[in-house]
Amino acid sequence: MVMGDLVIEVDVAVVGGGPGGYTAAFRCADLGLETVVVDAGTRLGGACLWEGCIPSKALLHVAAVLGEAERAKEFGVDFGAPRVSLDPLRKWKSERVVGKLARGLASVAKGKGVEVVGGTAVFEDSRSLRVEGDAPQKIRFKHAIVATGSLPAPLPGVSLTSERVMDSTAALELPDVPERLLVIGGGYIGLELGQAYAALGSKVTLVEMLDGLLPGLDHDLVQPLARRCEKLFVKIRLGTKVTSLREEGALIEARFSDGDTVVFERVLVAVGRRPVSAGLGLETTRVRPDARGVIAVDDRCRTADPAIYAVGDVTGEPMLAHRAMRQGVVAAEAIAGRPAAFDNIAVPAVVFTDPEVAWCGLTEPEAARAGRKVKVAKFQWAASGRAATLGRADGLTKLLADPDTGRVLGVGIVGPGAGELIAEGTLAVETAITIEDLAATIHTHPTLSETLMEAAETLLRGT
Repeated sequence: MVMGDLVIEVDVAVVGGGPGGYTAAFRCADLGLETVVVDAGTRLGGACLWEGCIPSKALLHVAAVLGEAERAKEFGVDFGAPRVSLDPLRKWKSERVVGKLARGLASVAKGKGVEVVGGTAVFEDSRSLRVEGDAPQKIRFKHAIVATGSLPAPLPGVSLTSERVMDSTAALELPDVPERLLVIGGGYIGLELGQAYAALGSKVTLVEMLDGLLPGLDHDLVQPLARRCEKLFVKIRLGTKVTSLREEGALIEARFSDGDTVVFERVLVAVGRRPVSAGLGLETTRVRPDARGVIAVDDRCRTADPAIYAVGDVTGEPMLAHRAMRQGVVAAEAIAGRPAAFDNIAVPAVVFTDPEVAWCGLTEPEAARAGRKVKVAKFQWAASGRAATLGRADGLTKLLADPDTGRVLGVGIVGPGAGELIAEGTLAVETAITIEDLAATIHTHPTLSETLMEAAETLLRGT
Protein backbone atom coordinates (compact mmCIF):
# COMPACT_ATOMS: atom_id res chain seq x y z
CA MET A 1 0.00 0.00 0.00
CA VAL A 2 1.12 3.54 -0.78
CA MET A 3 0.59 5.86 2.18
CA GLY A 4 1.69 9.22 0.78
CA ASP A 5 -0.22 12.16 2.28
CA LEU A 6 -2.75 9.86 3.92
CA VAL A 7 -3.78 8.37 0.59
CA ILE A 8 -4.22 4.60 0.35
CA GLU A 9 -4.12 2.98 -3.08
CA VAL A 10 -5.60 -0.50 -3.29
CA ASP A 11 -7.15 -2.96 -5.69
CA VAL A 12 -10.36 -3.30 -3.68
CA ALA A 13 -12.00 -1.08 -1.07
CA VAL A 14 -14.73 -2.82 0.91
CA VAL A 15 -17.20 -0.48 2.62
CA GLY A 16 -18.59 -2.29 5.66
CA GLY A 17 -17.12 -5.05 7.82
CA GLY A 18 -20.11 -7.36 8.20
CA PRO A 19 -20.38 -10.97 6.95
CA GLY A 20 -20.64 -9.91 3.31
CA GLY A 21 -17.85 -7.37 3.65
CA TYR A 22 -15.28 -9.44 5.50
CA THR A 23 -16.00 -12.54 3.39
CA ALA A 24 -15.44 -10.49 0.23
CA ALA A 25 -12.26 -8.94 1.65
CA PHE A 26 -10.82 -12.29 2.72
CA ARG A 27 -11.54 -13.84 -0.68
CA CYS A 28 -10.04 -10.83 -2.47
CA ALA A 29 -6.89 -11.25 -0.40
CA ASP A 30 -6.77 -14.97 -1.20
CA LEU A 31 -6.88 -14.05 -4.89
CA GLY A 32 -3.91 -11.70 -4.56
CA LEU A 33 -5.86 -8.42 -4.53
CA GLU A 34 -4.67 -5.68 -2.20
CA THR A 35 -7.71 -5.01 -0.05
CA VAL A 36 -8.85 -2.61 2.66
CA VAL A 37 -12.04 -2.65 4.71
CA VAL A 38 -13.57 0.62 5.90
CA ASP A 39 -15.84 0.20 8.92
CA ALA A 40 -17.24 2.87 11.21
CA GLY A 41 -16.50 0.76 14.28
CA THR A 42 -13.03 -0.32 13.09
CA ARG A 43 -14.15 -3.90 13.54
CA LEU A 44 -15.25 -6.92 11.57
CA GLY A 45 -18.47 -8.83 12.10
CA GLY A 46 -21.08 -6.15 11.46
CA ALA A 47 -24.58 -6.21 12.91
CA CYS A 48 -24.65 -10.00 12.65
CA LEU A 49 -21.84 -10.49 15.15
CA TRP A 50 -22.25 -7.46 17.36
CA GLU A 51 -25.96 -6.64 17.34
CA GLY A 52 -27.90 -9.45 15.72
CA CYS A 53 -27.44 -13.09 14.75
CA ILE A 54 -24.77 -14.14 17.23
CA PRO A 55 -25.89 -12.40 20.45
CA SER A 56 -29.53 -13.27 19.78
CA LYS A 57 -28.66 -16.95 19.31
CA ALA A 58 -26.64 -16.82 22.51
CA LEU A 59 -29.71 -15.62 24.38
CA LEU A 60 -31.90 -18.16 22.60
CA HIS A 61 -29.52 -20.91 23.75
CA VAL A 62 -30.08 -19.73 27.33
CA ALA A 63 -33.83 -19.80 26.68
CA ALA A 64 -33.52 -23.34 25.30
CA VAL A 65 -31.62 -24.51 28.39
CA LEU A 66 -34.33 -23.06 30.61
CA GLY A 67 -37.00 -24.70 28.47
CA GLU A 68 -35.29 -28.08 28.58
CA ALA A 69 -34.95 -27.84 32.34
CA GLU A 70 -38.69 -27.21 32.60
CA ARG A 71 -39.54 -30.07 30.22
CA ALA A 72 -37.29 -32.43 32.18
CA LYS A 73 -39.96 -32.54 34.88
CA GLU A 74 -42.05 -34.63 32.48
CA PHE A 75 -39.61 -37.54 32.79
CA GLY A 76 -38.81 -37.20 36.47
CA VAL A 77 -35.91 -34.75 36.60
CA ASP A 78 -36.48 -31.55 38.58
CA PHE A 79 -33.67 -28.99 38.77
CA GLY A 80 -35.74 -26.60 40.86
CA ALA A 81 -36.56 -22.99 40.04
CA PRO A 82 -33.90 -21.37 37.80
CA ARG A 83 -32.04 -18.25 38.96
CA VAL A 84 -30.80 -15.95 36.21
CA SER A 85 -27.99 -13.50 37.00
CA LEU A 86 -27.85 -10.81 34.32
CA ASP A 87 -24.28 -9.61 34.91
CA PRO A 88 -22.64 -13.02 34.28
CA LEU A 89 -25.02 -13.58 31.37
CA ARG A 90 -24.08 -10.27 29.75
CA LYS A 91 -20.38 -11.00 30.31
CA TRP A 92 -20.65 -14.47 28.80
CA LYS A 93 -22.48 -13.11 25.76
CA SER A 94 -20.14 -10.19 25.16
CA GLU A 95 -16.78 -11.77 26.05
CA ARG A 96 -17.03 -15.54 25.62
CA VAL A 97 -19.22 -15.45 22.52
CA VAL A 98 -19.10 -12.14 20.62
CA GLY A 99 -15.63 -11.12 21.79
CA LYS A 100 -14.05 -14.47 20.98
CA LEU A 101 -15.47 -14.50 17.46
CA ALA A 102 -14.43 -10.87 16.92
CA ARG A 103 -10.87 -11.63 17.93
CA GLY A 104 -10.86 -14.56 15.55
CA LEU A 105 -11.94 -12.37 12.62
CA ALA A 106 -9.31 -9.76 13.46
CA SER A 107 -6.67 -12.50 13.51
CA VAL A 108 -7.76 -13.82 10.11
CA ALA A 109 -7.68 -10.30 8.63
CA LYS A 110 -4.15 -9.77 9.94
CA GLY A 111 -3.01 -13.11 8.59
CA LYS A 112 -4.38 -12.32 5.13
CA GLY A 113 -3.00 -8.78 5.09
CA VAL A 114 -6.41 -7.11 5.04
CA GLU A 115 -6.27 -3.70 6.73
CA VAL A 116 -9.33 -2.44 8.62
CA VAL A 117 -9.68 1.35 8.57
CA GLY A 118 -12.00 3.08 11.03
CA GLY A 119 -14.34 5.83 9.88
CA THR A 120 -17.28 6.65 7.63
CA ALA A 121 -16.68 6.03 3.93
CA VAL A 122 -18.03 8.57 1.44
CA PHE A 123 -17.52 8.10 -2.29
CA GLU A 124 -15.98 11.05 -4.13
CA ASP A 125 -16.27 9.33 -7.51
CA SER A 126 -16.15 5.85 -9.01
CA ARG A 127 -12.47 5.40 -8.16
CA SER A 128 -12.01 7.08 -4.79
CA LEU A 129 -13.58 7.63 -1.42
CA ARG A 130 -12.73 9.63 1.66
CA VAL A 131 -12.81 8.23 5.15
CA GLU A 132 -14.29 10.64 7.68
CA GLY A 133 -13.27 10.08 11.26
CA ASP A 134 -10.51 10.75 13.78
CA ALA A 135 -7.84 10.35 11.10
CA PRO A 136 -9.35 11.50 7.75
CA GLN A 137 -7.81 9.90 4.72
CA LYS A 138 -8.50 9.09 1.09
CA ILE A 139 -8.63 5.72 -0.61
CA ARG A 140 -8.13 5.23 -4.32
CA PHE A 141 -9.33 1.90 -5.64
CA LYS A 142 -9.78 -0.09 -8.82
CA HIS A 143 -12.97 -1.64 -7.51
CA ALA A 144 -15.18 -1.10 -4.47
CA ILE A 145 -17.67 -3.37 -2.74
CA VAL A 146 -20.53 -1.76 -0.81
CA ALA A 147 -21.44 -3.98 2.15
CA THR A 148 -23.08 -1.50 4.51
CA GLY A 149 -25.84 -3.81 5.70
CA SER A 150 -29.08 -2.71 7.32
CA LEU A 151 -30.53 -1.10 10.44
CA PRO A 152 -33.72 -1.78 12.44
CA ALA A 153 -36.69 -0.04 10.83
CA PRO A 154 -38.64 2.48 12.95
CA LEU A 155 -42.31 2.01 13.77
CA PRO A 156 -44.34 4.02 11.24
CA GLY A 157 -46.48 6.75 12.75
CA VAL A 158 -45.02 6.44 16.27
CA SER A 159 -42.20 8.81 17.17
CA LEU A 160 -41.68 8.36 20.91
CA THR A 161 -38.01 8.45 21.88
CA SER A 162 -37.35 6.68 25.17
CA GLU A 163 -34.78 4.24 26.53
CA ARG A 164 -37.77 2.06 27.39
CA VAL A 165 -38.65 1.73 23.69
CA MET A 166 -35.99 -0.59 22.28
CA ASP A 167 -34.98 -1.83 18.88
CA SER A 168 -33.34 -5.24 18.53
CA THR A 169 -29.87 -3.81 19.15
CA ALA A 170 -30.89 -2.31 22.50
CA ALA A 171 -32.83 -5.41 23.50
CA LEU A 172 -29.75 -7.58 23.02
CA GLU A 173 -27.86 -5.47 25.55
CA LEU A 174 -30.16 -6.95 28.22
CA PRO A 175 -30.67 -3.70 30.18
CA ASP A 176 -32.99 -5.63 32.52
CA VAL A 177 -35.75 -8.20 32.43
CA PRO A 178 -38.95 -6.14 32.42
CA GLU A 179 -41.96 -7.53 34.20
CA ARG A 180 -44.13 -6.68 31.19
CA LEU A 181 -42.74 -6.44 27.66
CA LEU A 182 -44.60 -5.42 24.53
CA VAL A 183 -43.14 -6.81 21.30
CA ILE A 184 -44.30 -5.02 18.16
CA GLY A 185 -43.90 -7.28 15.14
CA GLY A 186 -44.59 -10.97 14.61
CA GLY A 187 -41.66 -11.62 12.28
CA TYR A 188 -38.56 -13.62 13.13
CA ILE A 189 -36.86 -10.87 15.18
CA GLY A 190 -39.90 -10.24 17.36
CA LEU A 191 -40.51 -13.93 17.92
CA GLU A 192 -36.89 -14.79 18.71
CA LEU A 193 -36.36 -11.95 21.19
CA GLY A 194 -39.87 -12.32 22.58
CA GLN A 195 -39.16 -15.95 23.42
CA ALA A 196 -35.78 -15.08 24.92
CA TYR A 197 -37.26 -12.48 27.25
CA ALA A 198 -40.21 -14.74 28.11
CA ALA A 199 -37.76 -17.48 29.15
CA LEU A 200 -35.89 -14.99 31.33
CA GLY A 201 -39.12 -14.11 33.12
CA SER A 202 -40.88 -11.30 31.25
CA LYS A 203 -44.63 -11.39 30.68
CA VAL A 204 -44.62 -10.84 26.92
CA THR A 205 -47.43 -9.43 24.81
CA LEU A 206 -46.90 -9.59 21.06
CA VAL A 207 -48.80 -7.49 18.53
CA GLU A 208 -48.80 -8.07 14.76
CA MET A 209 -50.72 -5.94 12.28
CA LEU A 210 -51.39 -8.88 9.94
CA ASP A 211 -53.48 -11.94 10.73
CA GLY A 212 -50.69 -14.40 11.50
CA LEU A 213 -47.19 -14.84 12.84
CA LEU A 214 -44.32 -14.91 10.33
CA PRO A 215 -46.55 -13.30 7.68
CA GLY A 216 -46.39 -14.92 4.28
CA LEU A 217 -44.81 -18.16 5.46
CA ASP A 218 -46.42 -21.58 5.00
CA HIS A 219 -49.13 -22.02 7.63
CA ASP A 220 -48.14 -25.66 8.16
CA LEU A 221 -44.72 -24.53 9.37
CA VAL A 222 -45.99 -21.64 11.46
CA GLN A 223 -48.71 -23.56 13.31
CA PRO A 224 -46.49 -25.53 15.76
CA LEU A 225 -44.55 -22.35 16.58
CA ALA A 226 -47.78 -20.40 17.09
CA ARG A 227 -49.01 -23.02 19.55
CA ARG A 228 -45.76 -22.76 21.50
CA CYS A 229 -45.92 -18.95 21.55
CA GLU A 230 -49.47 -19.08 22.89
CA LYS A 231 -48.08 -20.91 25.92
CA LEU A 232 -45.00 -18.69 26.37
CA PHE A 233 -46.60 -15.28 25.82
CA VAL A 234 -49.25 -13.64 27.96
CA LYS A 235 -51.15 -12.46 24.90
CA ILE A 236 -50.81 -12.43 21.12
CA ARG A 237 -52.74 -9.68 19.33
CA LEU A 238 -53.08 -10.42 15.62
CA GLY A 239 -54.62 -8.04 13.09
CA THR A 240 -53.84 -5.19 15.46
CA LYS A 241 -51.76 -2.03 15.19
CA VAL A 242 -50.09 0.09 17.85
CA THR A 243 -51.53 3.56 17.30
CA SER A 244 -49.54 5.40 19.96
CA LEU A 245 -46.88 5.01 22.65
CA ARG A 246 -46.71 7.41 25.58
CA GLU A 247 -44.22 7.50 28.43
CA GLU A 248 -45.78 7.60 31.89
CA GLY A 249 -43.01 7.72 34.49
CA ALA A 250 -41.33 4.32 34.51
CA LEU A 251 -43.95 2.84 32.18
CA ILE A 252 -44.90 3.01 28.51
CA GLU A 253 -48.59 3.28 27.70
CA ALA A 254 -49.50 1.57 24.45
CA ARG A 255 -52.76 2.20 22.65
CA PHE A 256 -53.97 -0.42 20.17
CA SER A 257 -56.17 -0.11 17.10
CA ASP A 258 -58.92 -2.10 18.85
CA GLY A 259 -59.18 0.68 21.45
CA ASP A 260 -57.36 -1.08 24.31
CA THR A 261 -54.71 0.75 26.35
CA VAL A 262 -52.11 -1.29 28.25
CA VAL A 263 -48.94 -0.30 30.14
CA PHE A 264 -45.56 -2.01 29.91
CA GLU A 265 -42.13 -1.57 31.48
CA ARG A 266 -40.48 -1.84 28.07
CA VAL A 267 -41.40 -2.02 24.38
CA LEU A 268 -39.44 -3.81 21.66
CA VAL A 269 -39.99 -2.55 18.11
CA ALA A 270 -39.23 -5.34 15.65
CA VAL A 271 -40.90 -4.34 12.38
CA GLY A 272 -38.09 -5.24 10.00
CA ARG A 273 -34.84 -3.76 8.75
CA ARG A 274 -33.90 -1.16 6.14
CA PRO A 275 -30.81 -1.00 3.90
CA VAL A 276 -28.03 1.46 4.77
CA SER A 277 -27.20 3.29 1.54
CA ALA A 278 -27.83 6.95 2.40
CA GLY A 279 -24.89 9.23 3.14
CA LEU A 280 -22.38 7.15 1.17
CA GLY A 281 -21.92 9.72 -1.58
CA LEU A 282 -23.25 7.29 -4.18
CA GLU A 283 -24.63 10.25 -6.13
CA THR A 284 -21.03 10.90 -7.25
CA THR A 285 -21.05 7.47 -8.92
CA ARG A 286 -23.46 5.73 -11.27
CA VAL A 287 -25.03 3.76 -8.42
CA ARG A 288 -28.65 4.77 -7.73
CA PRO A 289 -30.42 3.13 -4.77
CA ASP A 290 -34.20 2.83 -5.13
CA ALA A 291 -36.78 4.52 -2.89
CA ARG A 292 -36.25 1.90 -0.18
CA GLY A 293 -32.47 2.36 -0.28
CA VAL A 294 -31.84 -0.95 -2.06
CA ILE A 295 -28.92 -1.13 -4.49
CA ALA A 296 -29.67 -3.25 -7.56
CA VAL A 297 -26.99 -5.72 -8.65
CA ASP A 298 -26.60 -8.29 -11.41
CA ASP A 299 -25.68 -11.94 -10.97
CA ARG A 300 -22.03 -10.95 -10.47
CA CYS A 301 -23.07 -8.51 -7.70
CA ARG A 302 -22.08 -5.57 -9.91
CA THR A 303 -24.04 -2.32 -9.65
CA ALA A 304 -24.85 0.13 -12.47
CA ASP A 305 -21.31 1.43 -11.98
CA PRO A 306 -18.82 -1.10 -13.45
CA ALA A 307 -16.23 -0.30 -10.78
CA ILE A 308 -18.60 -0.78 -7.82
CA TYR A 309 -20.13 -3.99 -6.51
CA ALA A 310 -22.60 -4.48 -3.65
CA VAL A 311 -23.41 -7.42 -1.39
CA GLY A 312 -25.64 -8.27 1.56
CA ASP A 313 -28.61 -6.49 3.07
CA VAL A 314 -28.01 -3.31 1.09
CA THR A 315 -28.98 -5.31 -2.03
CA GLY A 316 -32.41 -6.17 -0.59
CA GLU A 317 -34.22 -9.33 0.45
CA PRO A 318 -33.62 -11.85 1.74
CA MET A 319 -31.53 -10.05 4.35
CA LEU A 320 -29.56 -13.05 5.57
CA ALA A 321 -25.91 -13.24 6.58
CA HIS A 322 -25.27 -16.45 4.63
CA ARG A 323 -26.63 -14.86 1.45
CA ALA A 324 -24.31 -11.90 2.02
CA MET A 325 -21.34 -14.23 2.48
CA ARG A 326 -22.05 -16.07 -0.75
CA GLN A 327 -22.43 -12.74 -2.55
CA GLY A 328 -19.12 -11.63 -1.05
CA VAL A 329 -17.33 -14.59 -2.59
CA VAL A 330 -19.01 -14.00 -5.96
CA ALA A 331 -18.10 -10.29 -5.99
CA ALA A 332 -14.47 -11.00 -5.09
CA GLU A 333 -14.08 -13.66 -7.75
CA ALA A 334 -15.82 -11.52 -10.37
CA ILE A 335 -13.44 -8.64 -9.61
CA ALA A 336 -10.51 -11.04 -9.96
CA GLY A 337 -11.76 -12.02 -13.40
CA ARG A 338 -13.00 -15.46 -12.47
CA PRO A 339 -16.22 -16.95 -13.93
CA ALA A 340 -18.43 -16.41 -10.88
CA ALA A 341 -22.16 -15.74 -10.53
CA PHE A 342 -24.75 -15.65 -7.77
CA ASP A 343 -26.98 -18.25 -9.39
CA ASN A 344 -28.03 -20.15 -6.29
CA ILE A 345 -31.53 -21.60 -6.52
CA ALA A 346 -32.07 -22.11 -2.80
CA VAL A 347 -31.27 -19.63 -0.03
CA PRO A 348 -32.29 -21.27 3.26
CA ALA A 349 -33.93 -19.29 6.03
CA VAL A 350 -34.23 -20.17 9.71
CA VAL A 351 -36.22 -18.74 12.60
CA PHE A 352 -34.32 -19.77 15.73
CA THR A 353 -37.33 -19.97 18.00
CA ASP A 354 -38.66 -22.93 19.98
CA PRO A 355 -39.49 -24.84 17.85
CA GLU A 356 -37.16 -23.72 15.07
CA VAL A 357 -38.66 -23.06 11.64
CA ALA A 358 -36.57 -23.51 8.47
CA TRP A 359 -37.31 -23.58 4.78
CA CYS A 360 -35.69 -23.34 1.36
CA GLY A 361 -36.72 -23.31 -2.27
CA LEU A 362 -40.38 -23.15 -3.27
CA THR A 363 -43.08 -22.93 -0.57
CA GLU A 364 -46.67 -24.08 -0.98
CA PRO A 365 -48.10 -20.52 -0.77
CA GLU A 366 -45.64 -19.40 -3.48
CA ALA A 367 -46.64 -22.33 -5.69
CA ALA A 368 -50.32 -21.48 -5.23
CA ARG A 369 -49.76 -17.82 -6.12
CA ALA A 370 -47.84 -18.83 -9.24
CA GLY A 371 -50.43 -21.42 -10.24
CA ARG A 372 -47.73 -24.09 -10.24
CA LYS A 373 -48.67 -27.70 -9.71
CA VAL A 374 -46.65 -29.50 -7.05
CA LYS A 375 -46.74 -32.74 -5.12
CA VAL A 376 -46.70 -32.20 -1.36
CA ALA A 377 -45.71 -34.57 1.43
CA LYS A 378 -45.96 -33.89 5.16
CA PHE A 379 -44.29 -36.12 7.71
CA GLN A 380 -45.41 -35.49 11.28
CA TRP A 381 -42.71 -35.94 13.89
CA ALA A 382 -45.18 -37.80 16.07
CA ALA A 383 -44.13 -40.81 13.97
CA SER A 384 -40.38 -40.19 14.54
CA GLY A 385 -38.62 -42.40 17.04
CA ARG A 386 -35.94 -39.79 17.69
CA ALA A 387 -38.52 -37.07 18.26
CA ALA A 388 -40.22 -39.34 20.79
CA THR A 389 -36.97 -39.82 22.72
CA LEU A 390 -36.57 -36.02 22.83
CA GLY A 391 -40.12 -35.51 24.01
CA ARG A 392 -40.71 -33.31 20.96
CA ALA A 393 -43.42 -34.74 18.74
CA ASP A 394 -44.59 -31.27 17.68
CA GLY A 395 -42.42 -31.10 14.54
CA LEU A 396 -43.14 -31.45 10.86
CA THR A 397 -41.09 -32.06 7.71
CA LYS A 398 -42.62 -30.98 4.40
CA LEU A 399 -41.47 -31.60 0.83
CA LEU A 400 -42.60 -30.06 -2.45
CA ALA A 401 -41.74 -31.86 -5.68
CA ASP A 402 -42.37 -31.44 -9.38
CA PRO A 403 -45.17 -33.87 -10.36
CA ASP A 404 -43.59 -34.67 -13.74
CA THR A 405 -39.89 -35.01 -12.95
CA GLY A 406 -39.95 -35.80 -9.23
CA ARG A 407 -37.40 -33.07 -8.60
CA VAL A 408 -37.40 -31.65 -5.05
CA LEU A 409 -38.49 -28.02 -5.34
CA GLY A 410 -38.83 -26.98 -1.72
CA VAL A 411 -38.33 -28.18 1.84
CA GLY A 412 -39.84 -26.90 5.07
CA ILE A 413 -39.06 -28.12 8.58
CA VAL A 414 -40.38 -27.09 11.98
CA GLY A 415 -39.01 -28.60 15.15
CA PRO A 416 -35.88 -28.61 17.32
CA GLY A 417 -32.76 -28.56 15.17
CA ALA A 418 -34.62 -27.50 12.01
CA GLY A 419 -31.88 -24.97 11.30
CA GLU A 420 -29.33 -27.77 11.02
CA LEU A 421 -31.61 -30.17 9.13
CA ILE A 422 -32.46 -27.65 6.41
CA ALA A 423 -28.92 -27.99 5.00
CA GLU A 424 -29.86 -31.36 3.49
CA GLY A 425 -33.02 -29.84 2.05
CA THR A 426 -31.03 -26.97 0.54
CA LEU A 427 -28.58 -29.41 -1.03
CA ALA A 428 -31.49 -31.40 -2.46
CA VAL A 429 -33.05 -28.33 -4.08
CA GLU A 430 -29.73 -26.86 -5.27
CA THR A 431 -28.54 -30.07 -6.92
CA ALA A 432 -31.92 -31.05 -8.43
CA ILE A 433 -32.23 -34.25 -6.43
CA THR A 434 -35.40 -36.26 -7.02
CA ILE A 435 -37.67 -37.71 -4.39
CA GLU A 436 -36.42 -41.15 -5.47
CA ASP A 437 -32.84 -40.06 -4.70
CA LEU A 438 -33.84 -38.74 -1.29
CA ALA A 439 -35.90 -41.79 -0.40
CA ALA A 440 -33.11 -44.16 -1.46
CA THR A 441 -30.44 -42.36 0.57
CA ILE A 442 -29.77 -44.24 3.81
CA HIS A 443 -30.30 -42.01 6.85
CA THR A 444 -29.02 -42.87 10.30
CA HIS A 445 -31.63 -44.33 12.66
CA PRO A 446 -32.91 -43.00 14.95
CA THR A 447 -32.41 -39.37 13.90
CA LEU A 448 -34.54 -36.41 12.98
CA SER A 449 -32.89 -36.38 9.54
CA GLU A 450 -34.87 -39.55 8.77
CA THR A 451 -37.97 -37.38 8.49
CA LEU A 452 -36.70 -36.10 5.13
CA MET A 453 -36.38 -39.66 3.86
CA GLU A 454 -39.78 -40.55 5.30
CA ALA A 455 -41.42 -37.56 3.62
CA ALA A 456 -39.86 -38.58 0.29
CA GLU A 457 -41.12 -42.14 0.73
CA THR A 458 -44.59 -40.75 1.39
CA LEU A 459 -44.46 -39.00 -1.98
CA LEU A 460 -43.27 -42.19 -3.71
CA ARG A 461 -46.11 -44.22 -2.24
CA GLY A 462 -48.53 -41.74 -3.76
CA THR A 463 -47.15 -42.20 -7.29
